[in-house]
Amino acid sequence: MGRVKYTAKNILFGYLSNMITGVLGIALQKIFIVKLGETLLGVNSTYSSVLSVLSLAELGIGTAINFSLYAPVARGDKETVKSYMQFYKRAYRMIALVVAVVGLALVPFLKYIIKEPVGIDSQQDLINFYLIFLFNTVSSYFVAYKYSLPNAEQKNYIQSNILTITKIVTVLVQIGILLSTSNFYLYLLSAAAIELLQKIFANAYLNRKYPYLKEKNVRKLTKEETDDIKRKTGALVCHKVGDAARLQTDTIIITSFINVTMSGFVDNYNKIINLVANFVNVIFNSVISSFGNLIATESKEKQYDMFLVYRFFASWIYGFSAVGFYMLLTPLVTYIFGERFALSGMVIGAILIDYYFKGERVVLSNYKTAAGVFEQDKFLPLIQGAVNLVLSVLLVQKIGLVGIYIGTIVSGLIANIVRPVIIFRVCFGRRVNEYFCDTFRYIGVSVGALLLCMAVGKYMLSSVSLIRMIFMAAAVTVIYNGIFLLFFGRGREFRYLYGILKKRLR
Repeated sequence: MGRVKYTAKNILFGYLSNMITGVLGIALQKIFIVKLGETLLGVNSTYSSVLSVLSLAELGIGTAINFSLYAPVARGDKETVKSYMQFYKRAYRMIALVVAVVGLALVPFLKYIIKEPVGIDSQQDLINFYLIFLFNTVSSYFVAYKYSLPNAEQKNYIQSNILTITKIVTVLVQIGILLSTSNFYLYLLSAAAIELLQKIFANAYLNRKYPYLKEKNVRKLTKEETDDIKRKTGALVCHKVGDAARLQTDTIIITSFINVTMSGFVDNYNKIINLVANFVNVIFNSVISSFGNLIATESKEKQYDMFLVYRFFASWIYGFSAVGFYMLLTPLVTYIFGERFALSGMVIGAILIDYYFKGERVVLSNYKTAAGVFEQDKFLPLIQGAVNLVLSVLLVQKIGLVGIYIGTIVSGLIANIVRPVIIFRVCFGRRVNEYFCDTFRYIGVSVGALLLCMAVGKYMLSSVSLIRMIFMAAAVTVIYNGIFLLFFGRGREFRYLYGILKKRLR
């Protein structure tokens, strides 16, 4: 099966996964608010962010191993694959221990993280909730590493399908628990039990699919191979720490400096954004392993051409979804959760500015990962993380919630400027001027489409109703894509994508 077919299969299963789990997730969020209230919603969101920060213990070992697997998988070298997977297994067991120890050490500080937990009288309850979250995170390390092998074979859909089934069962069980008991303990414990069963099943399934992983005669990695992993992991440590400081701290800052309820309000928006964004991300994350194979087997000219197509498509899809979000996000939140959950227009604008530029960063980060370019910008995420933390903490005290997202935007733009220069020099041996020219062209077209959509929205969204939102969504689709194709429909990137589409339809 070729790269395009694998990518198409990964995207198809990824779409099915996100369609089902996304809709169920929003339904669960609505029932959660009705049955358990805003405070526990905020606690749920905050602990998820805290545990995301704790995942720093992984330190990029998984990414380094995944990159190292592309070449031996492509040439069918099972012995080398076994060696990497054995190394990976030992590393992840050690990581699980580190996460458990650090996670337990954070318990005395939970009372400082959760501000104004209205309705939760017992500090012990907050600790117990956290420990259940911690168990889920620690147990995931005992099987997660095995997914790297099918992913290196461009079979990302295996992991996607297993996680989708788990998510469906979990959400349905949790909805049943909320409707029948409204008990947060049972809500968390049911998810923990189902996910534990999923990990046991996934471990058995992957052992059966790749029986050579259980073989005892595994050679140790050579010094050169180990040094390569250490070198890449050393660079990725900086990436992981910086990314956590930039991406995983917003909810913690909101909870600590505003209140825990506000983090729940933001989580409502994030649920809807993620529902759509996950559809977008499926496309771009599904091609990482295909890019790894491309880089291992094709010329730099071919790699460059595919990068341009990848970037063009990202600018199109992220621009389209950002404009749609701006027009429809608050009406949708108001319609589903109620008017009091709506955030200000400035906050929504700031969130979506970062979302749009994140599309650029997804392209750069994914290509960089596939190409194994980790060391050249290893200090960049640390700078970004520091800028985000300093600006967010200072501005949240001056201008409130929007200040946190201004810090996120500014820190993110640093990578949008620096990373293309590195990739073009290291991967393609080219100057980056054309990339930035295209950036301004894509932004200009998206802003023009947004202004036109806003003019239409004044009349179409004068009141909130489901039928008005559907018509507005249709208007955004026609306006944005019409304008984008008017400017870029004759370019070689669009012609390449159109050619693939025609071939697939046949």
